[in-house]
Amino acid sequence: MKQEQGQVMSMADIQLASLDALKKLSARRMAANPVMFVVWLGTALSAVMTVQRMLSGNSFGVELAITLILFFTVWFANFAESVAEAKSRGQAASLRSAKKALRACRMHGENQEWVEASALRKGDIVCVNQGEYIPADGDIVKGVATVNESAVTGESAAVLREAGTDHSSVIGGTKVLTGCILLQVANDPGNSFLDRMIGLVEGAQRKKTPNELALTVLLSAMTAVFVLIVITLPPMADFIGGELDYAMLIALLVCLIPTTIGGLLPAIGIAGMNRALQANVVAKSGKAVEVAGDIDTLLLDKTGTITFGDRQATAFLAVRGVSEADLMHAAVLSSLDDPTPEGKSVLQLAEDKGAVIEEEPQGAEFLPFSPKTRVSGIQLPDGSLRMKGASDAMRHWATERHLRWPEDIDQQVMSVAQKGGTPLVVASETQVLGVIALMDVIKPGVAERFARLRALGVRTVMVTGDNPVTAGVIAAEAGVDDFIAEAKPEDKLALIRREQAKGRLVAMVGDGTNDAPALAQADIGLAMNSGTQAAKEAGNMVDLDSDPAKLLAVVEVGKQLLITRGALTTFSLANDVAKYFAILPAVFVSTIPAMAALDFMNLSSPASAVLAALVFNAVIIPVLIPLALRGVRVKPISAEKLLRNNMLVYGLGGVVLPFLAIKMFDVVIGTLV
Repeated sequence: MKQEQGQVMSMADIQLASLDALKKLSARRMAANPVMFVVWLGTALSAVMTVQRMLSGNSFGVELAITLILFFTVWFANFAESVAEAKSRGQAASLRSAKKALRACRMHGENQEWVEASALRKGDIVCVNQGEYIPADGDIVKGVATVNESAVTGESAAVLREAGTDHSSVIGGTKVLTGCILLQVANDPGNSFLDRMIGLVEGAQRKKTPNELALTVLLSAMTAVFVLIVITLPPMADFIGGELDYAMLIALLVCLIPTTIGGLLPAIGIAGMNRALQANVVAKSGKAVEVAGDIDTLLLDKTGTITFGDRQATAFLAVRGVSEADLMHAAVLSSLDDPTPEGKSVLQLAEDKGAVIEEEPQGAEFLPFSPKTRVSGIQLPDGSLRMKGASDAMRHWATERHLRWPEDIDQQVMSVAQKGGTPLVVASETQVLGVIALMDVIKPGVAERFARLRALGVRTVMVTGDNPVTAGVIAAEAGVDDFIAEAKPEDKLALIRREQAKGRLVAMVGDGTNDAPALAQADIGLAMNSGTQAAKEAGNMVDLDSDPAKLLAVVEVGKQLLITRGALTTFSLANDVAKYFAILPAVFVSTIPAMAALDFMNLSSPASAVLAALVFNAVIIPVLIPLALRGVRVKPISAEKLLRNNMLVYGLGGVVLPFLAIKMFDVVIGTLV
């Protein structure tokens, strides 16, 4: 899908967009864009006047030219929106190909029945075997499988999905490569992940974002003011004994109102959604993309976002009086049924050191890790315990059982933490045995990306369950602005609320059910595609690549949308200046001869000046379509510098360029006439 999104439009796509632009010329469709609706009305009135002059035998060349130029102005604006929508339809086609006629093996107790996927309902249990397509979105309730998600994500590498983990969610239309799973359906027909994606990218559910609505209101108000001004001009001309050409007045009105941004505004909004999807991020609304550009605070988990995430056991550090073999034996027992990469690495390290990994004792009970206790382990058949966990949590555990806390264990914990590692304290029911050193690696380029965000005014906060020393070392190396150590899921929610109470917009990333409250509370909640259904429902964006670091790209996509809209608005308002100097003298020179002094471009004639201004007004829309779709490049600079640069490039450029273009068009038109 990524490759398809990056392709240049074919001639067939351009032809379809051209025809679609004609279909959008209906009054009902045009009324949705007040600025271009005024141009549409002006085109109709100019056409009527052209026909009247033609029937009366009068010269109608100028009126016909004005009508045609106005028509193409409206058509170019519709074409810009159609091109953006065409790109979306191409994305939707690749998604729809994954939504094929699927069948499902629905379970009723021990019984099975084959049904169409469209007959499945939320809560149904479905069995999917190796080589079969997953018929609907859902969570794996039993089993483990490797799944090919390339039809949705564009990535050919298979992913692992397993029941009882934060990677249990699967998408309808993807294929099970190995394994057999029982799946609980998460959505009714028509509400699946693919259905929502197709609806969003096709624009069927696109609503104007708050900033887009505000800008539309501003442009509408400006248009209304100019309409009133132009309406009052004929009576004023009559009062001073002059006469104005109504075709010229229509041309004047069209050049006064901000047609450039009015014509490109819908395309900019659609393109913002497209760019998010090109990054393999599905935004549930255009508002989510836009808000991402205004984010003040970015919350990031350390594990998997800043670091690679699969922490590996690197050493067993026994306290005085305990042998490494005893510590290693207890660590192995506590990790026998631990499904996490850390738990598996403990077994691997022990095996590398010569330990024999035996089966879990019959009758033993695994005590899983929970975010609240932050410890895990095993209760053996004789009732004895082997536990491991974070140092502060294990200190609390040991205190409750009146175990002595060895003096040298704090030094071991500190030594591991100061190296940027994560220490896990191991204990039995009778004593604290020592520390397992876990090491993680910071992802390359993370510090540079945080510096880029800082330059854009975004404050980054790392959230981790590690102790403060480890968290501080990682935070300093990664270059985040702040960190929270020994954090529980509820701490994330509390931090988001504190930041929002200060008037800040907050973004965060998550994949587990315990992340759902914080994802829902955040202004931008980026859920992982591999995560649980609860997380994906709570967030307002879903990352198809399940890359927690993608949130950094999301912020840049949002900022690019806002910067593009602001830059083109600045350019549109600035280029009106040249049009005023071209068309005002042409319209009023016969009534007020002194107005000729404003014609410092020395244009050929009033008719040529009007046509040159209208041609520029029309042509600039298709010229700017690539920029509207691609977006203005985001630079890691402060908002003040960004504003200054935009004013110089798009403000000053918007003033100078039209003077040159209008003069050039005037020379060509004057020569032809």
